[in-house]
Amino acid sequence: MSPHISIAKLVSSLAAAVLLIAALLCQASRIGAHAQKTNWSDAEKPIVEQLHGLRSLPDDVRAGTTRKLALQIRALPAGRNKIGLALALSNLSTEGDFGHENLQEVATTLADAIREQPPQGESEEVMAPYDELASLVRYEHVDASLDDPRFAAAMSKLQADDERRQHADFTLTDIEGKSWTLGALRGKVVLVNFWATWCPPCRKEMPDLENLYGRFKDRGFVILAISDEDATKVKPFIAQRGITYPILLDPGRKVNDLFVVAGIPKSFVYDRSGKLVAQSIDMRTRNQFLAMLAQAGLQ
Repeated sequence: MSPHISIAKLVSSLAAAVLLIAALLCQASRIGAHAQKTNWSDAEKPIVEQLHGLRSLPDDVRAGTTRKLALQIRALPAGRNKIGLALALSNLSTEGDFGHENLQEVATTLADAIREQPPQGESEEVMAPYDELASLVRYEHVDASLDDPRFAAAMSKLQADDERRQHADFTLTDIEGKSWTLGALRGKVVLVNFWATWCPPCRKEMPDLENLYGRFKDRGFVILAISDEDATKVKPFIAQRGITYPILLDPGRKVNDLFVVAGIPKSFVYDRSGKLVAQSIDMRTRNQFLAMLAQAGLQ
């Protein structure tokens, strides 16, 4: 979730979140500053090391480690580092399916860290942990709340973003030169996927998307995978991996902006009537995609 792309979002007021930027290039939106040095305590250093290595773990090991890290971070003293570590873990924890109970522990840790020492101000950097927690609540269906107007504002913004996506329409050209218009695909189930060649979670979910496309395309299923990169970079990448679903180009990021895409991968599922019925804020597994498609009546 992971903080969704060519540069990352500098969270300077939350120094620990710089770790997130270094580890989650595909989860941040347009950042590019060098990481600032953070003074980690002896209790924080092993947590930092484990966060750096979290993506390299097998999924079953990663699930248990995620829960363990959530509890370790929760036990730290209140402060900016604690919020930053909780934010970094949260962003890593949505890259797939590591268990709802584990994700609940992550959300509880982030909420507690904010509650113990609320960030001061209204800047984008200060709002980052509130935005993250709101995304967990709205899109990952965890239980968390804060008696803070900034959290309420973050929840309201997500609702407004979803209303915008519900009414979004666009026309883009794919790498083969064919034009696609979202609104013209009524009667089909459409999965709009935002991705990039440099994004590890994007690359990880592509084989599952290809598998599902092959399984359901004859039943009116369309994937529109949108990249803001140049065709000269996208074409060989797609050819090498044997991807057959449509790959659309959005070099000016107009459609990315229309969908309020700040980090990738992100996916949106529209049913045959054009209603937005499911979405993900990060990488999904095959089973998670199947659950999203089921909400559009495709199973």
